[in-house]
Amino acid sequence: MYIIIAGAGTIGQPLTKMLVENNHDVVVIDKNAEVCETVYAETGALTIHGNATDLRVLQQAGASKADVIACLMYSSADNIACSLIARSLGIPRVISRLRFPEYEEAYKLAGVTSIVSMADLLINEIMMEIEQPKVKKITSIGRGKADIYSVTIPQKAKSIGMSIKDIGQHKHFPTECVFMGIYRQEKDEFFIPRGNHTLSEGDSIFLVAKSQHIKSATDFLTKIK
Repeated sequence: MYIIIAGAGTIGQPLTKMLVENNHDVVVIDKNAEVCETVYAETGALTIHGNATDLRVLQQAGASKADVIACLMYSSADNIACSLIARSLGIPRVISRLRFPEYEEAYKLAGVTSIVSMADLLINEIMMEIEQPKVKKITSIGRGKADIYSVTIPQKAKSIGMSIKDIGQHKHFPTECVFMGIYRQEKDEFFIPRGNHTLSEGDSIFLVAKSQHIKSATDFLTKIK
């Protein structure tokens, strides 16, 4: 994906590194020239010294072809302004950090599609919002050793009709990922899956997994025929 990072602070810099390592095309915008030089030296990502609230700067960063922008600046006003301009330029997905809860409605009005609050602002969570928008982290368990996730089965997914047993034994499904529940919206029912249960379109699947395994599990479950 083509991703713009607006603000290379304590969140933006490590996020850029992880995205580059995952082979995404990343452009970083920051008002501090030294920060831009550091990010480029450490990650190789293209950096732009400028203000991400400037229309021309976002255009220079390639907004016309961006899949997502992450607004990670310190100022709420800057993040809101950047989000508004990003949406006006046609960037389909806007992720923004929220420092103060009272600004949440303003973020929504600005067109932010994913709000990450400061209370739970973790690098892996933003990575998931960028790479796996169909996955939602529910909570951590075992003192953070594993997490519970929710994944929705899309239309025409290859996993539709497959049994839990067959999925669990498939070579491309991580062994350290366990099914703990299925919510079937059309029937408004929740059940604990057994080996013979099969998946249906629209099912919300609840999984227990370590963060490093959820991407491969989600890729398997949501892959289209």
